[in-house]
Amino acid sequence: MKRNRRTLAIGVLVGLVVWGGCGAAEDASPAMNVEVVATQSHDPRAFTQGLEIDGDVLYEGTGLPGASSVRATNRHTGEELARVALPAPYFGEGLTRAGDTLWQLTWKDHTAFARDPRTLAEIGRATYEGEGWGLCTRAGRLVMSDGTDTLTFRDPVTFAPTGSTRLTSNNTARLNELDCAEDGSVYANDWPSDRILRIDPDSGRVLAVIDASGLLPRTAVGMGEDTLNGIAQIPGTDRFLLAGKNWPTTYEVRFVPA
Repeated sequence: MKRNRRTLAIGVLVGLVVWGGCGAAEDASPAMNVEVVATQSHDPRAFTQGLEIDGDVLYEGTGLPGASSVRATNRHTGEELARVALPAPYFGEGLTRAGDTLWQLTWKDHTAFARDPRTLAEIGRATYEGEGWGLCTRAGRLVMSDGTDTLTFRDPVTFAPTGSTRLTSNNTARLNELDCAEDGSVYANDWPSDRILRIDPDSGRVLAVIDASGLLPRTAVGMGEDTLNGIAQIPGTDRFLLAGKNWPTTYEVRFVPA
């Protein structure tokens, strides 16, 4: 009996070592850095919570009670095309265009605003459980983050939940602003770090971990929190626009191997 127990103990130990090794291999994701291609000025009063590029239009959602807004600008000229403020106490979060609707989240208000993408006028609302952080559109469905390591899928018309995926690694991540890229992957800011995770939304696998630190000297911001937040692929290119809360500059970048 003692020999059998010892054999069982050794077997369990070996199994744990093998399982741990396999888990480590599965958690390994390629490391990448950012390569700055260009910069442009940004409103340092904008507490950026979401970015999205649709054709020539750059949509930006901002936060803070009494200062939240959604704005649309010509991304080539910087001309402001429309801007709408959210009434207090709503705290604006991520946004995305889905067909003829621009959806905008709120943080703890359980409310998503549906807007006309041209005028930004409110055309409807939807409610949801939990917090709202990031939002993007992929393959006919919305992808939403709530500050955890889980992505929730939603109907682009009704905003009803249709499923979810949890990350298979990086489970301490707090997924924030999202961008649904043209290659089918989702890029997510990991709040409050300078990391961006590239995610396969179908499996939850982290395809790459991007180090975006050092873009903006922390001493350059004097109007509150300066966390990296805001990512939008420039259509038809391998470049992305990165922003931060109250940053005076946005960065056009490529993601390159570390």
